[in-house]
Amino acid sequence: MSTDPSSHHGSGRQVLLDVKALRASYGVVEVLRGIDFSVDQGEIAVILGANGAGKTTSLRAVCGMITTSGSVQLAGEEIIDRKTHEIVRRGVAHVPQGRGTFPDLSVADNMLAGAFIRDDDEIADDIARWYETFPVLGERREQPAGNLSGGEQQMLAVARALMSRPDLLLLDEPSLGLAPIVTEQLFETFAELNANEGVTMLIVEQNASLALGIAQHGYVLEAGEIVLSGTGEELSGDDSVRAAYLGY
Repeated sequence: MSTDPSSHHGSGRQVLLDVKALRASYGVVEVLRGIDFSVDQGEIAVILGANGAGKTTSLRAVCGMITTSGSVQLAGEEIIDRKTHEIVRRGVAHVPQGRGTFPDLSVADNMLAGAFIRDDDEIADDIARWYETFPVLGERREQPAGNLSGGEQQMLAVARALMSRPDLLLLDEPSLGLAPIVTEQLFETFAELNANEGVTMLIVEQNASLALGIAQHGYVLEAGEIVLSGTGEELSGDDSVRAAYLGY
């Protein structure tokens, strides 16, 4: 376990997202105070911390949604000054807190909306594939998204994000407001997507035990600073860390 966020990268690992000295603020209030973290190609990384630690802000900063300084590199390219829609086109998909589906549109139309940056003939194939991954969405394809349960809406938000074929999937508090059994199923699906499809994920989450169960790497954020980093196993296996930072 380490406070050096770059320490987990061995030789032969390819860094997809590399964040250095990242500061972010809302007006005069500085929320992130120069944090460093990185996500390797093909891994699941998690950012953990209490409410108000700056977790959501970290994802918003990567997406260019707030005032930031420092460096955010995606596959070696600096994106910190890019507009959000440009960052999406460069391969970052963001599933915001509260899911962010279009409640009045059908499930099928939500899926199509996720492919808006694409212009190819494989969109229908991808929709079919995600209906296979999330069978309930296929069953309810004609229903308005607003009629789905919370867990189903979260699945739709993830499937819709995957329709852009992102290099990096950002997930903000995916367990929020969901029943424990639904949350467990969702995290199992994330692990399968990562293992079978090679989807790289950065997950911000308060449910530390569940998140660390599927993550290769974790960061603990406290008051806008990263106080600890390590493998999922290291962080979840250290009783003092769990008691001090992770609340379980």
